[in-house]
Amino acid sequence: MAPYRDAGTGQYVSEEYAKKNPKTTIKETDKKSTPTPKKKKK
Repeated sequence: MAPYRDAGTGQYVSEEYAKKNPKTTIKETDKKSTPTPKKKKK
């Protein structure tokens, strides 16, 4: 299943559903190449 999520519920949805509802779904992208630096607590 493709990594699509419903913007309201956060649940994964099918690619077919995402294409029918582009305003309420988000396609997730894999960002492994740029990890975010952790902030140090003071």
